[in-house]
Amino acid sequence: MRAGKILMTSGALLALFVPFFTASGPAFSQVVTLESFQHPDEEQFPKGWDGSRSTITARDAYAIHGEGDTAFLKGKGANQRVYTKNIDWDPRTHPILTWRWRLHVVPEKAEFLAAVFANLDTDLMFIPVSTKYVWSGTKPKGAVTDGGMFGAAEVVVRSGRRPLGEWVEEEVNAYKDFIEIHAHEPAPKAWGISLQSGPGVEIDFGSIEVRAK
Repeated sequence: MRAGKILMTSGALLALFVPFFTASGPAFSQVVTLESFQHPDEEQFPKGWDGSRSTITARDAYAIHGEGDTAFLKGKGANQRVYTKNIDWDPRTHPILTWRWRLHVVPEKAEFLAAVFANLDTDLMFIPVSTKYVWSGTKPKGAVTDGGMFGAAEVVVRSGRRPLGEWVEEEVNAYKDFIEIHAHEPAPKAWGISLQSGPGVEIDFGSIEVRAK
């Protein structure tokens, strides 16, 4: 481990063994951990993840690190997204998406700093239909940009190049945003999630969770 051995916390262990059911199921969980970054491979890349362009270059740009019991994915000098798919997430029963991120380095006048993608469906060509939640250096919080035919719709959830070195938490209603932006229901099971750090940006991505409203 590049920054200390990761010890799995009791909460992380619980997340691994809590079954995911619909609201009518016998063990409905209010909070579901989609990714805790507790499972690096031999190169410290998260198991089950891939690069949007090249897995080889993605492994150079993204790696799991640890601080005590806390695991996180560091993105540094990335020029692509990393993603995982086939996750157990029904956005209808668990619409609230939460995550943490921590900014370290950002180039002067940088516009795009980082993003978390909620990929809740696919189109007829099996391309993910996504909402891209962005930390922008310049665009105002709340700004929405249409992604066009093949791009992800963009929502700015944080604006500015501060704070540096501090974890900040985000919370969005991914289901509500999908309905309002894409104008149709998402798939019964989300396609996956993606993460991206901007050019020249160094940022940490913490655990990603969804919860019932």
